[in-house]
Amino acid sequence: MPKPLHILAKPEDIAPRVIASGDPARVKQLAGYLEGARLVNENRGFLVYTGKYKGVDVTVATHMIGAPSAAIVFEELIMLGAKLIVRFGTCGGFLPEMRVGDYVIATGASYSGGGTMNTYSPGECMAAVPDYEVLKALVDSASRLGLAFHLGPVISSDNFYSGLEYLNRWIARGMIAVDMEAATLFLVGRHRRIKTGASFVVSDVIGHAYEKMATAEELREAVDKASRAVLDAVVSVKV
Repeated sequence: MPKPLHILAKPEDIAPRVIASGDPARVKQLAGYLEGARLVNENRGFLVYTGKYKGVDVTVATHMIGAPSAAIVFEELIMLGAKLIVRFGTCGGFLPEMRVGDYVIATGASYSGGGTMNTYSPGECMAAVPDYEVLKALVDSASRLGLAFHLGPVISSDNFYSGLEYLNRWIARGMIAVDMEAATLFLVGRHRRIKTGASFVVSDVIGHAYEKMATAEELREAVDKASRAVLDAVVSVKV
């Protein structure tokens, strides 16, 4: 198996259960919920912490922005022993009833092809969907904690500034939100035979005009509530 070149940690530093986020600030926040959290990688800015949650080993990792960066991190975490990866990030909401701070759980992720995705399924379209057990655990934990959530498919876009015309096409196709990395995780997970899932906090609601995207600090309270649901789900899944 190849040796990781970016996540310079040892296999014993990485737990079988991983939560990954694009924003280093969110990863630091997640690490704050772990007992005995220790920094096991900061090379290339990919912060990775490992500790315990309710007595279970959990790693939280930064994958930065976009499919290429995320794929590197997912692949290297798997090289180091990850058996379950859940992406916990932010998304742009599509539904009129959505509000900043709402929680979204992805049942699948569409993608436009090309780039990183095409390297995993050249000229073909794979089903970019989460593991059912992980999806159920995310839904069950959110329900148990009384966290209101939206459930449905998202579009993972390679272009952050793709514009409303592009996004409106995906809204018309029934997508409920947009992110940039969920589809990558689902495809990598299928190829490498690990369990995956994805959930998000809404950072802005996309309509006929863009609204201001909330900062990590503005989303701190919403992330705090959602983080507990994600952590509960991760430790409940068998790996």
